[in-house]
Amino acid sequence: MGNVLTMRTLRNRVREGSPAPFMDVVYLSDESGTTQVVAYVERELPPGGIPAYRAARRSGARSFVLWADEDRRERLATVVTLSASGGVATFQALGAHGELIGTFVRKKALRGRGLRTRWTVTQPGGPKAVGFKGRILWWCVWWLSLPMQVLILVISVFDGVPGNEGGVGRGPRRIRWRAGGQMPLEFRSGGDKLHVHAPGMDWRLGAALVVLLRTFSAGAWDARKK
Repeated sequence: MGNVLTMRTLRNRVREGSPAPFMDVVYLSDESGTTQVVAYVERELPPGGIPAYRAARRSGARSFVLWADEDRRERLATVVTLSASGGVATFQALGAHGELIGTFVRKKALRGRGLRTRWTVTQPGGPKAVGFKGRILWWCVWWLSLPMQVLILVISVFDGVPGNEGGVGRGPRRIRWRAGGQMPLEFRSGGDKLHVHAPGMDWRLGAALVVLLRTFSAGAWDARKK
């Protein structure tokens, strides 16, 4: 089974009678079935604060911290952007002392010959694991149904049908990474869970990856104005 990592946004959290400092957390479920919070997530803001961060993220840049505690005493990992342009972004996950935990490369769909977004994950000393967002079959089904989805959306808006203003259905999001004939990582869209199948993979790398993936999904946590 391996470890399973999930990011959750817990609104209206309270600690000691006051609003908790973090509402974005990462849960880890291990092979024994134990589930616990292992990281507290926060944007690493540049000079200029949130407006500057939001402006930079439009090009694909991301920067955030995983804290071991809510008092920010210990960093577990920091994700920084090495480059982001032309639909290709490269990120590094660094440990508490700046050591390299791993590298992520995101190549946006329809760049070059790729029809799907490609994610490459590399752990120091290990092979590159390559995964593609969604399966070709389900993308074909989604694209074929898109005109009907848009039509239903337009009709619902003009008819005032409640609960249908959220837009068209999301495209396929499942990702299976392959490396040397193995599947070390798997992101399942149901529940937004990242399954770490490789026994030698640093769980901090998995935690950084699941948080990074959530910055590229609908309602991205790091795009907030506050």
